[in-house]
This record gives sequence, structure tokens and C-alpha cells, in this order.
Amino acid sequence: MDEYVAEAAKTPGTTPTAPARRRRTGRWVAVLTAVPVLAGVVQTLPATAADTTVRPAAQAVRPAAPAAPAADEAEKTSVSINRLTPSVPEKGGTVTVSGRVSNRSRTAVTDARVALRPGARLSARSAISEAASRTGSVPGVDGAELDGEGSAEIGDIPAGTDRSFTLSVPVEELSLDEAGVYQLGVSLSGRTRDEPYDHVLGIDRTFLPWQPSAPDTATQLAFLWPLISSSHVTALTESGRRDQTPILRDDELAAEIAPGGRLQQLVALGSDLPVTWVVDPDLLASVEAMATKPYKVLGENGETVPGKGRNHARQWLADLTRAVEGEEVVALPFGDPDLASIAHRGKNVAGVLSHLGPATELGRLTVETVLPVEPSTDFAWPVEGAIDPSIVSVATSAGARNVITRSDSLREPDGLNHTPTAARPIGGGTTAIVADSRLSKLFRGDLTRAENTVDAVQQFLAHTQAINAQLPDRQRSIVVAPQRTPTASQAQAMAKAVRALRLDGRWAEFTGLTEAASAKPDPAARRKVPGGRAYPAELRKHEIPTQAFQQIRAIRNDLDDFQSILSQPERVRTPFSNALHRSMSVSWRGAPETAARYRASAHDYLRGLMGEVRLVEKSDMKLSGRSATIPVTVQNNLLQGVEGLELRLVSGRRIGLDVGEAQPVTVAGGHSQSVKVPTTAKANGRTWVEAQLYTADGERWGDPMRFQVEVTEITSAVMLVISGGVLLVVLAGVRMYTQRKRAGDRPDPDAPLAPPAASGEPEEPEEPEEEETGPDGGTGDRPADGTGKDAGQEQAGDRAADAGPGRRGPTGVGEKVDR
Repeated sequence: MDEYVAEAAKTPGTTPTAPARRRRTGRWVAVLTAVPVLAGVVQTLPATAADTTVRPAAQAVRPAAPAAPAADEAEKTSVSINRLTPSVPEKGGTVTVSGRVSNRSRTAVTDARVALRPGARLSARSAISEAASRTGSVPGVDGAELDGEGSAEIGDIPAGTDRSFTLSVPVEELSLDEAGVYQLGVSLSGRTRDEPYDHVLGIDRTFLPWQPSAPDTATQLAFLWPLISSSHVTALTESGRRDQTPILRDDELAAEIAPGGRLQQLVALGSDLPVTWVVDPDLLASVEAMATKPYKVLGENGETVPGKGRNHARQWLADLTRAVEGEEVVALPFGDPDLASIAHRGKNVAGVLSHLGPATELGRLTVETVLPVEPSTDFAWPVEGAIDPSIVSVATSAGARNVITRSDSLREPDGLNHTPTAARPIGGGTTAIVADSRLSKLFRGDLTRAENTVDAVQQFLAHTQAINAQLPDRQRSIVVAPQRTPTASQAQAMAKAVRALRLDGRWAEFTGLTEAASAKPDPAARRKVPGGRAYPAELRKHEIPTQAFQQIRAIRNDLDDFQSILSQPERVRTPFSNALHRSMSVSWRGAPETAARYRASAHDYLRGLMGEVRLVEKSDMKLSGRSATIPVTVQNNLLQGVEGLELRLVSGRRIGLDVGEAQPVTVAGGHSQSVKVPTTAKANGRTWVEAQLYTADGERWGDPMRFQVEVTEITSAVMLVISGGVLLVVLAGVRMYTQRKRAGDRPDPDAPLAPPAASGEPEEPEEPEEEETGPDGGTGDRPADGTGKDAGQEQAGDRAADAGPGRRGPTGVGEKVDR
């Protein structure tokens, strides 16, 4: 990543780039040629301490201070070595050097000449780093010019022009003696208007590892080949589709896996190299999602547009499958979590550390699903290999037994005169895999320039040869861990170096990271993990902030609540859990605003889904009687059913409305369900009722819904029904009475018939006698001697009266009839 490239430039021992060397070369040439000229010979000044001391790389990249006009002219004249073949010379062979000289000054260079300058053997790795960072030409150190084929006249170089050169020389003329690393320089000499005498105008250096015969013991070397990208897949899925088509936040991944892209080049170059693949499973999952489904990408206005990399994704996966078959693959935890950020800013946030174990297991499953390999998952790789005790603790909580660090973090003790084996135990059953810092940092910067690539490759070969020469009779195991996301040009330089070492490097043999981790530790190597204060401030500045981990915890809590009510929780668990892993990725370093938008988008989407299960607004209602039910509607707009919710009502205390127990809620996907809650009122009146959904563990779900309830013991509707019933009864009684009045008296149908009269003619009824009254005005008893009606006559008269109309009564009422 760019910020780590900048950090590397500030670390002592880092190789300066070729342009920086050319600028310094020009400055020192100007200093050396500014002395008086005697007899036409330039009297050079002796090298000062500042000339020969190893300079920190930070000085190499600082802008030059304002210089005199002559220095400004010389600074724009440079030499660059663009090609060196072979990278490792052999006896009887020829070394060919090609390159370019540039004149960016305002005046022409006349009588220009380029020449090879073989240097002395460099006996230590520190001498190689010193030579790589040296500025200007230093007589006696850079060596003398070669004559004949080792030099060439190139004539005048007008201002603003370049000249190419190619020099070939037999190996025997390079004065290569015993095995070791030799410096080889190419100088530009000539005259300028301000300095009209022959002098060195610029020089570039490279290194020749010389190994005429194989050593007794070869150094084992494990080279990590990282397949890591930034996070691209969001938590969103295409709306309305049951197959959950993923939505990417951009389509940059399609460009990386397309022909010529960074990831395509890494796969193509690494396919025939003896390297250990270090893979972020999130990358595999993202490319597989692009390859298997017509994926979508978020547009600028928030709408989705079709992605364009489906065919590239299919081809890339096919190429990767062939490349890793039978090779060692290390799977990082899913999403490549930033272990340092978690250790320094996230481990005290509840639940953050619990993500690491599942991320490791998910990483293993993802790699096994996509690729035909069984990956190793017991390696952790903190950013830039920088560690402290808290980072190691977090790494082990993710299930790692090996932590990949770097020798500029776990520094070797003073007095150690060799490069120790990478593996070393650091306690608690954990092994630190200490990658070599110099080798790991070589392939950085702008390697699109050929001269920078040659420089990186030759330094790589030189350092590995020097490591073997330190203890030629003891085998050691070295690890190279380049930056996480190398560019295509950086990957090409790495491939050239590995290929050259495999073909011509008799002093080294390649091995895997797992084998390197099991190598016998060097007893003299440092095993104490540096304290927290030693962690680089520049790296700490770019860590994921604590607020981000707090937001991740909030998303996790909402996700747990959401899953608890779903009939198919895995449909939301997978995309959102993956999004949480991606939210802690190393790739967010240096991009805090983009990371914040990613987290906010995931949280907003989750809350939107949760809001699809809600209470439907209810209007005010009336309850009749002391007992009634209140219906409340729950709406589910999801594609799956919800269960495990319960509905609770809470009423005001003014009328003592008892809303009963909580009611379970189950709603099918895309449906609404009316939940009826029984209630009992103690008094008439009006009160507010609040409805709220709850999860099974008692957490509130969604917003509450309030409505007003009026309770009446007998409502007007009931009164109307009762009054109508009474009226109907009264009307029926009146009708019956009216019918009886119209019909008159009716005889008793069960009474016996009276005997007929003697004459056979009807007999006139007797006039009734007046009732006698006693002295007190009351009714007296009738005498038994016939002064009143007898019983038989009275009975017959009653029967005639009961006969009613249409029936005739018997005649001769007053006669006796013998029977």
C-alpha cells in the first residue's frame, strides 16, 4: 500500500530508487569537480566521512537543497542500467549491460563515454546496503574503468536528449575471484560548457553474485506470494431475488483480474514459481460471486448497474485453480482483519475478538470450496510484520500458532554477525516467523522503470548469496514477506528475482512457509517480543479507530436480534457476517472515510430489513362491555417468515384496562397477521394503549404503536338492539288483544250439549231476576225453594254464553228432562 511504501522509505537500510541515486550522483560530481584544475587533471578531494557512511533511506528521498548552477547542471545528467544478463555470471561467460544516459541539463555533454567499473568484493550484507545507497563516484571504491569492450564512446549528448548503450565483457575481465558479491558500476564521463575537462558526470551501480561452485549447504528460502485485495462486496443483495445476487461497491476488482491487471499478473507469474500462496479468502469469495451470478455494482446515484467482469472472473478462477494445484496455500482469516488495530483499539469493545475465530474457519471453508487445496490456517500476518505483545495475543485468539513478523520489528541482538533462521519460539506455544526485512522491502516503489527492476533483482540475489556465505556449513531457513498488495510491475520484478535465484542461485533452495515454521530455531536469535512503545508511530496513525469497532458491535447486536425472529436466518447471517469481517480489513488503512461509508451502508441496510417487520398503525377504537378483544396487525414484507416475536400491550391506569398476557406472533413472508389480545376493563372511560413487539429474549422490536381506547359497559348499539326487541314484544301483545276484541266470546268447546225443548220450538230465555240485597246492602244467599234460579238453569245459561256467534244454545232451559 502506498502509505507503507512511504514508511519503508523512512526506514534505515532501504534501497533508494535509481532517480534518487542519479540526483545524488550529480550533486557529488559537482562537488568533486569544483576544485582547482592543475595541468589539465582534475584533483579530486578525498572522500569524507559523509561520503562513505551508510545513509538512512530517509535522506535519500529528501529533496535536495538549492545548489550552485554547476551542480544544477550536473544533477540532470544521469546513468541508468536497464538490463543485466545474466543476473548470475558463470565461468567462461559474458556479462552484458544495457542502459541509457540522459542529459536534462541546459548545455550539451561533449566527448561522452560510458564504461564498466568493477568494484571490490563486498564481504557483508551491510556493505551491499551501503553501496546501494552511496551517492556520486568515489575513486578507489567504484573501481577503475575497463578498456576495450568494457567501454564505449558515444559522442556528444545535446541538451534534453538520451543515448542508449550496451557493453559486453567476458567474465574473466571482471576480476571475480572467490565466491561473493561484487559491485559493478557504469559511469558516464565527458565535458560540459562550465566544466570543459574530462570528468565523471554520473554513475549507476549494480551487483554481481559470484558462485563458481555450489556451496556445501544451501540456504532454504520461503517466498510469500500474496493474493490480497481491498473489500469490494457489500452487505446488500439484489432486491426481490431469492438467490441473493451480491452487490459490489465498485467494479475495480474486475479491472484487477482482467488481462494485465494486478491480480491477473500475480496468478500468471506465480503459476510456475516455487512460492507459498498467501490468500485472503474474501478475494476468492468475491470473484466467485462475480463468476457464478450476474452481479451488480452500486452506481454514483445509489442505483445498481450490471457488473462487467463476469468472464474475467471465470478465467481468473480457472487460472488460479491450475496455479495452486499441489502448492502450499496459506489462508488468512476471512477479510484479512487488521490485527494491530484490533489489539490497540478494538479488543476492549465487547464482542470484537469473537469475530476472529469464525473468520479463520470461514477462510478455511472458502478456500476449500473454491480451490482444490487444503489450506493452512495457523498463520497470522500483522501489517508490515510489526508486532507487540497485544498483537501476538490477538493473533493467537484467531487460532494462529505462527505470527509472521519482520526483522525490523523483532530486531536481532547486537553482536549477531549472521542472519538467523526465521522461526523462533516466543512463548505460549507461539512461533514468530521473522521475515528478512531487507529482502522483503526490495520490491517497492516505482518498478515500472527498468533500472529500478534491475536494481531490485540484483540486490535480492546479492543479499541471498551473502546470507549463505555467512555460515556456509550451517543450513538456515529464510522467509521473504513482500508487501500485501504488490502492483503488477512489482510482481513482475518479484517473479524475475525468484526465477533467477531458482535457475542460477546455487546457494539457495526454495521451501514452503510451513516447513520454514518448523525449522530448528537459532539459539542466538532474539525471541523477546518488543513492547508496545516500539510499535511504529506511522503505522499506528493509520489504524482503524475505536468508534469503528463500536459501530461493528452495534451492527452485530442488531443482526443477532434479527436472526432470532427469522425462519431462515442464514439468508441474512451470511452477507452481514461477511460484511462485519470486511469492516475490520487491513485494506481500510489510510481510507477512514471510505471505511465509515461502508459500515454505515451495511448498518442502514440491516435496519431497513428489520423495519420490514412492523406494527400497522391503528385508529382509535371503542370496547363494549367489561370484556373484549383488541386486534393489532403485524406486517411482514420480507421474503421469509418471522417467528419468535410476541406482542405486548400496555394501557393507561385511569380506567384500569387489563390487556392480558403477551401474544405470540408468527407471520409468513410477504403477509400481514392480525393478533387479537383479550382485554378486561374495570370502569368506563377513555385511555391510551401502547402496542410493542418483543423478541424472545425480551428486547424491543421496532417502534411502538399507540392508539386510544374508549370503554363503555353497554354501548348505544346494544341499547338500540334491546329497545327494538321490547318494541316488537309490545306490538305483538297489542295485535293479539285487538284480534280477541274483534272475535267476541267463544263457547267452551269441551262443555256438554244441553237437551232439546219439549215442544220442539225454541224457547225464549227468562228474564233474569234482580239480585236481592241484605240489610247491609250485600248479596244474600238464594233460598232453596225455587225463589231463584236452580243450578241446572244457571249452568245452561253459562254454556250458551260461551257458544259465541254461529252457535245456538239449547231451548227449554227451565224444563226438567228425565234421563
